[in-house]
Amino acid sequence: MTDPDLAALWVTLKLATVTTIVLLVLGTPLAWWLAHTRNRLRPLAEALTALPLVLPPTVLGFYLLITLGANGPVGQLLNALGAQPLAFTFAGLVVGSVIYSLPFVVQPLRDAFAAVGHGPLEAAASLGAGPWDRFFTVAVPLARRGFVTAITLGFAHTVGEFGVVLMIGGNIPGETQVLSIAIYDHVEVLEYGRAHLLSGGLLLFSLILLTVVYATNRRSRVVGS
Repeated sequence: MTDPDLAALWVTLKLATVTTIVLLVLGTPLAWWLAHTRNRLRPLAEALTALPLVLPPTVLGFYLLITLGANGPVGQLLNALGAQPLAFTFAGLVVGSVIYSLPFVVQPLRDAFAAVGHGPLEAAASLGAGPWDRFFTVAVPLARRGFVTAITLGFAHTVGEFGVVLMIGGNIPGETQVLSIAIYDHVEVLEYGRAHLLSGGLLLFSLILLTVVYATNRRSRVVGS
């Protein structure tokens, strides 16, 4: 593997790690709210959360580029504050990846929280546990399968992104060039051997991650039964 490919690998892993952490921080309370709210806006919130599943990545990336670019509302605000616009930066990649991978984290967590039900939480409340205590000592442990699935899918989906990261981050080696874009570059210049190497690695990586998820969830169901 060449130095540019290693740089793309590092950017990809860093992006997937940061994105997954941000998604857990933002997605967990959103998933909890979706699992328990009776608000009439819930269908709209669920639709917005799931939108990246059906929206072409280039469409999402285009609007993010318009929004985060130098002439966009966020870009102009950052310029006024003396900061750099987020388009074509690693921070911009994180923003795009968080939005694009949001349903892969929120939906497993929402389903896991819903499966916990109200019974264990009410039992903990009757023993004097406060809301935060009930969440961290009851809901989170019981929803651990959802967390495993959410972390794995969020990380793997970010690793495989192409359209969104290309639109919002461009193709800057060592800064915004990820493995999926590096593969595309190799194919464009007919370097099929290098493209095979990177593609095969991503294929094997994805297969291993999914196998771990299914094996972990199956083991948890057996233990729970």
